Amino acid sequence: MQTLDFNLIDPHIHQWDPYNTPHAARLAVKLLGNRPYLLDKMVRLVKPKDLIETVGLTTHITKPYLPADYKKDLGRYSAEQVVHIEASWAEHKGKGVVGETRFIESLPFNEQTVKLGAIVATADPRDNNFKKILKLHLKESKKIRGIRRMGAVHEDKGIHAWADQPHLYTDKKFLKGFEQLAQFNLSFDAWVYSTQLADVIALAKQFPETSIVLDHLGTPAGLFGKVGENTGLSKTARENIFYEWQDHIAELANFANVYTKMSGLFMPVLGHQFHKKKQQASKQQIIDLVAPLITHALDSFGIYRVMFASNFPMDSVSASLENIIDAFSDIVDQYDENALIKVFHDNAKQFYRL
Repeated sequence: MQTLDFNLIDPHIHQWDPYNTPHAARLAVKLLGNRPYLLDKMVRLVKPKDLIETVGLTTHITKPYLPADYKKDLGRYSAEQVVHIEASWAEHKGKGVVGETRFIESLPFNEQTVKLGAIVATADPRDNNFKKILKLHLKESKKIRGIRRMGAVHEDKGIHAWADQPHLYTDKKFLKGFEQLAQFNLSFDAWVYSTQLADVIALAKQFPETSIVLDHLGTPAGLFGKVGENTGLSKTARENIFYEWQDHIAELANFANVYTKMSGLFMPVLGHQFHKKKQQASKQQIIDLVAPLITHALDSFGIYRVMFASNFPMDSVSASLENIIDAFSDIVDQYDENALIKVFHDNAKQFYRL
């Protein structure tokens, strides 16, 4: 086991506060925030089953997650800077999304917690006011470096859809608006399920001047067990998910404007059962499960275009952040000891211009 002898950069954390901001669970939290058992029951009652199964638990999404909470999760590790990635702000239409940027700028990122290096906001390129919304984000914060518009929609209807159409990244109106990103020198965080990676490949090919990062290695839903109605049902089905994912990742890596984040690999939608057993994955379990994914990403993208990211608190249902960093850094170090500083620091710094 090695330890990081430098402060890492975490380019993918989420911050929210259901008590004081527009939030999907705001009413439930205000009513039952001091009665967690009943709050959990209520959220499960009013929210779609596919959403609950995708996020695994409700506790991490119904309580505030703020700079001090992330600092605590880091444990013995230290972060030089973090990047906030948009987190489904409830006022998600039109100019309402700018409220999230304003909220993030108001949070206590400081020497006692962590330093905020950048913000990846959200906006819909299909919106007729997309250019104006980008300008409003930039007016609210000098830390805006990019935009994320989630495109994750699975053909299995039992897996939660995070977009309103299955092939958002190929939509003509989306593509027309997407042209604005290069003009504002903004990057794009792409999040899709692995069954949609062809859409990211097409996007990267059409916009070689725009820096794109694939979040969560493309989220191969069902890779580690059954999810939804019929995904990952058998060993053969799971092997096929992996082989198809491998091919698409290798093809996507051919585009020099694309990076990827080794993150989000412990979201329940991949088929993990740790949360159902009220367990957290050990370091060795993490290594055994995701080493093939990380190794293939490094083989495909090289050590200069892969970046570690935590996706906290979303992955906290399955593993602690300390165990994830322990395991991921061991995998990277074993792959190439010279890659550690790049994957855990330099690549994110370069991509997000920190």
